Amino acid sequence: MNILLLGSGGREHAFAWKIVQSDDCENLYVAPGNAGTASIATNIPLGITDFPGIKSFILEKDIHLVVVGPEEPLVKGIVDYLQNHPETALIPIVGPSEMGARLEGSKDFSKRFMQRNNIPTAAYETFTAAELSEGLAYLEKQKLPIVLKADGLAAGKGVLICLSLEEAKSSLKEMLLDQKFGEASSKVVIEEFLTGIELSVFVATDGKSYKILPEAKDYKRIGEGDTGLNTGGMGAVSPVVFADAAFMKKVEEKVVKPTVDGLRKEGIPYKGFLFIGLMNTAGEPHVIEYNVRMGDPETEAVLPRISSDFLHLLNGIGTGNLASHELEIASHYATTVVMVSGGYPESYEKGFAISLPSEVTDSVIFHAGTSKNERDELVNQGGRVLAITGLGPDLSSALANAYATVNQISWNKANYRSDIGKDILKLIS
Repeated sequence: MNILLLGSGGREHAFAWKIVQSDDCENLYVAPGNAGTASIATNIPLGITDFPGIKSFILEKDIHLVVVGPEEPLVKGIVDYLQNHPETALIPIVGPSEMGARLEGSKDFSKRFMQRNNIPTAAYETFTAAELSEGLAYLEKQKLPIVLKADGLAAGKGVLICLSLEEAKSSLKEMLLDQKFGEASSKVVIEEFLTGIELSVFVATDGKSYKILPEAKDYKRIGEGDTGLNTGGMGAVSPVVFADAAFMKKVEEKVVKPTVDGLRKEGIPYKGFLFIGLMNTAGEPHVIEYNVRMGDPETEAVLPRISSDFLHLLNGIGTGNLASHELEIASHYATTVVMVSGGYPESYEKGFAISLPSEVTDSVIFHAGTSKNERDELVNQGGRVLAITGLGPDLSSALANAYATVNQISWNKANYRSDIGKDILKLIS
């Protein structure tokens, strides 16, 4: 098969790493890719929202399967665009339709979907700038803390947890009137604050059947002990000890099944991944949010635990034959530590040469924000630069292997958290 993978992050390098392990992979192209994908596939200088360019490339290279990594092209309708052109209409695509992508593209849409399909989630109301006075009045009746969410895509930064009523009111005004998150906050969802332990559950679906992939826990804050600013993710752990068989059965019955059934019932085409952000509240699952693609850096911890042919799974999603493909999950642990540019998630410097070990043991180095300079040196090109995944029979050995590799990598002003997984180690000790 000739495969086109869209994206350039750690998630896409992990996808590429797993796809090329399949005997059925003839040629893998990644658009635009990074220095890591360039070492195992062919990078193509195409933007992820250059739909005409993507269509031309698919026809030129006789692509048999398109895999969409990030959310932006999905929310902007890449699937509908390709399926509406006769030349590309029959090519399988892993990714939901534009309507399906609204589960991530609009917080209000996803909350209404959950409500209609009796999926457990936090209580909420949505307000626009014209409804500001109603929104302020609503805040006065809510318990604190309270959560404010920009309705649209805001690069992972559109969620605020407000500890006081004053902060909540001021933030609501900033979001609706001052467009704090641009067009994304033209509507704001005010949501009940849920307590418990967060985890991420990943589902592959062809719109009819589904398979639940390994779950993971990610670490969003920049600082040790979950302090400081939110980031795109500083690490991840899989499996998750507090997601035992009994809890995951509840997740399947109360969340996964009604979500997939709801999409089918409402006539929303969906062939792709569902990333369900959950809160485990006293043993009961509540949906925090849907994402319509795999998470990053969770993918770098989840895919190394899949022992069956990942390309077969992807093809099953795209062709609507997922039920006939086996999903085998290994029992080992995978723990991911993300190395970032100094200053991230705020301003940071690029172009520093990265020193990597020539060989690693029991770990995998996934590239995210990397490129090669004119001297062919590997350099940091983004905020999140590398994701180091350690493997082991238990959590402590997987973490030891990840950090052993992290300690062999360096570049000017590199930063990472040294406490990934430590909270879970305490739970099981």
